[in-house]
Order: sequence, then structure tokens, then C-alpha cells
Amino acid sequence: MNGAVSHDYGAALTKSLLYYEAQRSGKLPPHQRVLWRGDSGLVDGSDAGMDLVGGYYDAGDNVKFGFPMAFTITMLSWSTIEFSSQLKARNELSNALDAIKWGTDYFIKAHPQPHVLYGQVGDGDSDHSCWERPEDMTTPRPSFKIDDHHPGADLAAETAAALAAASIAFSSSNPAYSTQLVSHAKQLFEFAHDHPGLYHDSIPAAKFYASSGYEDEMLWAAAWLHRATNDEIYLDYLGASTNTGGIRTSFSWDDKFLGAQLLVAKLVLEGKVPDTGTWGQYKSQAEEFICSCIQKGGKNVKKTPGGLLWFLEWDGLQYVATASLVAAAYGNYLSANHASIHCAGVTVQPTDLYHLAQSQVDYILGSNPKGMSYMVGFGSNYPTQPHHRGASIVTIKKDPKPVTCHEGYQVWFNRDAPNPNVLVGAIVGGPDEHDGYIDSRSDYQLGEPATVTVAPLVGVLARVATNN
Repeated sequence: MNGAVSHDYGAALTKSLLYYEAQRSGKLPPHQRVLWRGDSGLVDGSDAGMDLVGGYYDAGDNVKFGFPMAFTITMLSWSTIEFSSQLKARNELSNALDAIKWGTDYFIKAHPQPHVLYGQVGDGDSDHSCWERPEDMTTPRPSFKIDDHHPGADLAAETAAALAAASIAFSSSNPAYSTQLVSHAKQLFEFAHDHPGLYHDSIPAAKFYASSGYEDEMLWAAAWLHRATNDEIYLDYLGASTNTGGIRTSFSWDDKFLGAQLLVAKLVLEGKVPDTGTWGQYKSQAEEFICSCIQKGGKNVKKTPGGLLWFLEWDGLQYVATASLVAAAYGNYLSANHASIHCAGVTVQPTDLYHLAQSQVDYILGSNPKGMSYMVGFGSNYPTQPHHRGASIVTIKKDPKPVTCHEGYQVWFNRDAPNPNVLVGAIVGGPDEHDGYIDSRSDYQLGEPATVTVAPLVGVLARVATNN
């Protein structure tokens, strides 16, 4: 089924960036294009005497979780760096940079001292017990931080990765800002390096975004800082690692080993480090993951009957999105260095990787057994009830009367009708392993969109929009 229909990739790209405007927290800018949203979270940080206004709501709720937000910005930055010429050709580069900057401006505020980083605003439990528009929030907005006595190397390092990657994205258009981002990234990497520990032991996020370790974020941050600065110290850190991650089974907000492996593999392809020892390990592990996605590995990634890569049942499309960006980015690295991959006796060319990424995008946009686009607002058949508070309640612009915590559940959540506001560009969790999907607001496992899912696809969409 895949590829049978040609999709309007340019329209999908435009919509993917509009989605980030719908997720904005804080005072909306004059050029805001998603008009059903209003200002929100305007006193965030005040409990700590801080200005933590801004950043992004993470998914369908109103909490600002720093860990997945940082990964979102790293992936948006990677998408933008890797496919900047394609984004420019589609007149979307400035929108991509705006989406990144909405996050990085917030991280700069959240990092007031070298060893202090605010990593969450809002309380997950009370937020989840209410169904309210962000503009009406009545739930507590406590601010939580990591510091020397309450470390979180994973959160500090992921935020360092985001700022370092963003600094590359801004290097030509805004060099002063780029320099500021690098300086914060370096401090955060040093903080993470000197204070190991899991952030969810310091910040109450374990129930929502528990971290499985911090070694992956450290490598990922070092790889991005090296790419941003060329400083040997970060290369030395990567080379001295005794754990390059092994062959990964997925790449996500919690597991960045594959991302680090890929960035090191780029260095190997460019001849900047040798294809031996630890360096060769990074590269072979990255390539083995790609081989398994392309169904030419020792242990292939499962696919649904309709051709979707199948990783995990919760927010399955997030893993598809990251794998697609990995394939497209690595296709670029191979092309630039006239190289190919050897998978279990078969040679895989860059074009094979681009085809894999495009096949997954095609599935998401509607080339699937249900004939359904999993991007909201794209095509004629897409989810109309994504699990999302703001989109599911009448906009404050039409009815400014506050919707209370429980009234939101009674009147809006339980209503079996399309959301009054179309959350354009959002990508829901996606179908089950049999290509099944039920469009229901109460199904947050399949029906909740998240910022981490769309970010990697921005780059892939830019590539397929320009190269087709």
C-alpha cells in the first residue's frame, strides 16, 4: 500500500510547524498563527521568584515537563540543521527556527545559574485530574529544579544537547544567540558530568517521564557539543566511553544512545575518527539498527501488516518518527561521503534509507489499511478527537467564561463529537500493531499527540517535500 498515493508533503510540513504554535505556553507573540489559543501560564515560576513563562505544553495536558521538552528541541534542531536547505526552499526555515527558539528562550530562563536548572512547571497529578484549557488553569503550578544537592544528569545533559544543537541551527542567522546557547550548553554538560543522578529522583516526574539512565544523554550531549564547538574535550569524552549503548531497539525521549551513535558514525565517515575500536563500535551499532529497520538485519524491527515499523504500543509513532529521521539523516551522511552500509551480506544505499523514511511518512499521512491520516488536519480522514485539553474545549476567543476542572470532563471530555478546535499538524500516538485505530478522546495511549513525535518528522517532511 505504501507509496501508492502521492501526498502533499509541503502542506504536511507547514502543518507540522503550526502544531508547535498550538502547544505554546506563555504570552503569545504578535505573529501567532494558531488563533484559537490565548496567553497562559503567565505566572509560571513565581512560586520560586523566577520567570518561567514560556516553553511548551508537553502533550494533551498543561504541564511543562523539561525532559521531553528538551528532546523535542534537540530533534527540531536536528531536523532543521540536516534539512535547512529544503526547509528554506519550502519557506519554512524561519517557522522551524521560531519553533526552536520558543523552547530555547525558555531553557535560558530555566537555567539562571551554572548548576541550577528548572525542569518542570505544574503538578502532574492535579493537572491530570482536571480537564481545562491552558488559558483557564486553576491547578497548582509549582516549579521544580535540579541543583548541586538534587542532581539530574539526564535532564541537564539533554538540555545541553538541545542548546548545542540549536546553536548550530542559529549559527548563520543569529550568531550572538548561537553563542549564548553554546555557553549555557557547556555549563549544563559540566553540571551533568560532575553531578550524576536521575532527574526524577529530584523532580516528581517519575510517573510521567521516568528516565532509565543518564549515560545516553551524556554521550548525546557530548556529540552535539562537539559538533557545535569542535572542542576536543567532547570528542575525548565520547572516545573514553565504556558503554556505547550496544545495538538499540528504539530511539526516544528516554533513550538517546542511537542518536549519539549516529553522530559519531558521521565523524567516522568523514575520516575525523578511525573506524576501529570504540569509534567503530558506535558506527556498527548505529548501522545495525538501520539494517533492522530496513528489514536486512540480524533481528529485524517488526512491521504491521500495512507496513508501519512497530516498536512499542504506547505512542508508537514517536519511535517511527525518530527512526525515519535517523534513516534520512544517515542517508545524507552516506551520500556526502560516497558510502553505503553493509547489512547481513547486502549493500544498502542512501536511496534505500530515503525510501524507508518516505514509506513511513506515507503511512502516517494516509497510505495505510484504514486510509487514515494520523496527522490531525491533514487529508480528508484524520482523528477528530485527539486527547488534548485545549483543542477539545471551545476556544476562549468564542466563550471566555472559564470552564472548571470537572465541568471540562463532564461537558467536553465525555462528548462524543469532534474537538471544536482542530489541532493542526499534531500526530497522534498512532495505530496498534494490527493497523487498528479508534478515534476516541479517552484513548490516550493511541490518541494523545506529543511534541516529541512531530519534531523528527519536520526534517523528513522537508526532505520528501523537496525531493519528490
